[in-house]
Amino acid sequence: MLFDTLGYWLFFAAVLLALAALRPGPAKLLLVLASYVFYAFWDVRFVALLGASTLANWQFGLWIDRSAGAARRRALIVAIVFNLGTLAFFKYFNFFVDTFATLLQLDPHGLTLRIVLPVGISFFTFEGIAYAVDIYRRDLAARRSALDFALFISFFPHLIAGPIIRPVQFFPQTGQPLVLSDEDARWGLREILKGLFKKIALANFNAPIADAYFHHAAWNGAAVPAWIGVLAFSMQIYFDFSGYTDIARGCARLLGYRFPPNFERPYLAANISEFWHRWHISLSSWLRDYLYIPLGGSRRGEARTCANLIIVMGLGGLWHGASWNFALWGLYHGGLLVAHRYWRRAVERAGAGTLVDHRALQPLWCACTFVLVTLGWIPFRAPDAASTWSTLSALASTPDFTLLRAHPEIIAIPLLSLAFCRLDRERRVQQWLVERAPLPVAAAACALLVLGMEILGQIDAQIPFVYFQF
Repeated sequence: MLFDTLGYWLFFAAVLLALAALRPGPAKLLLVLASYVFYAFWDVRFVALLGASTLANWQFGLWIDRSAGAARRRALIVAIVFNLGTLAFFKYFNFFVDTFATLLQLDPHGLTLRIVLPVGISFFTFEGIAYAVDIYRRDLAARRSALDFALFISFFPHLIAGPIIRPVQFFPQTGQPLVLSDEDARWGLREILKGLFKKIALANFNAPIADAYFHHAAWNGAAVPAWIGVLAFSMQIYFDFSGYTDIARGCARLLGYRFPPNFERPYLAANISEFWHRWHISLSSWLRDYLYIPLGGSRRGEARTCANLIIVMGLGGLWHGASWNFALWGLYHGGLLVAHRYWRRAVERAGAGTLVDHRALQPLWCACTFVLVTLGWIPFRAPDAASTWSTLSALASTPDFTLLRAHPEIIAIPLLSLAFCRLDRERRVQQWLVERAPLPVAAAACALLVLGMEILGQIDAQIPFVYFQF
């Protein structure tokens, strides 16, 4: 049940109408049941896994909350081991078996298992870990209500591909009656339509171009050069995932819940550190609070800080998938973060901080950061290491403009995508549409977005969201 299909919106409308007629208690039960139905559409076999994970994490929270001293720490360790063990089995078992078999020169075929990856497992296991750690740190009291906790884990707008919601953000919103104000309705609809436009008009246009390049196929009868294929994927993954997040936040708002932002125009970042404060914010902040800081953060000297950055980003890369290409992507970004630390330190030591940060130079730094990030997407998207190196080699050769001359729209859409990044920055216009625009003007803006989807994209194209695989 994809967010960009009629079936999902009929399902969502039915849930919203039923919710409006119920009191808070029955409304929470309805949302939990609807979330399990939503998950069952992906694979009904894993509904039991979701339920078992929810029940176990709820019990772990109660155990940690009533324990003290060493027993409290043991309870936390059990909770973390359970969640990481579940994730490791379903996502990484065959990966590690293949790796060790290669190292030991064994045949892995008799050692691997036919394991199906449950959709969304990376997200709800991380939320379970956050819940246990927050209780251990006494930032949160364990929820006595199993229904409240089940809603936190399974709430369908963020169940499949995030954002990763913190328990301290979610639980204060439970138990409140659904009062849908005019601003809530406008804000939710705006985010939904903006997200659908990103997905259908922008991500779905770039997806087949990127696929054609990385699968060595033709697009509209011609070969796709490396620089166009890499740029297309850079556009696809941003608009695909940020579009999903916009839709999730809009749906949650209409159902009475507010999610924090997950993207803040990351391709306009002026350096790699700023990029990671803007990209997939819920994951980067999770890695900071639950991995980087426990490892020592930046409190134990420069060498340890740099090592922590490399470790955290490498593990963050592996979180995305069981492949050394993902690990390479994470290590690449870890290296960029370390290089940026030394570069900033050298700039400050030379007394050139004011010059470097001058407003006139910001477009240059934004362009450099965008290029570095886009190069990093190559191992993320490439099927194997050989394809990664061949793509980098192709980028170093003379660009081929044959396809561009035959199909100028292939570069026009990425440029439009970057322009949309800039438009998305203009929050004053968006806020005006939500708060003060006359209804005909707001309706006209919605109609233009729908028209853009029809002209630029394929409304009936069934292209899965990129982050569903994680």
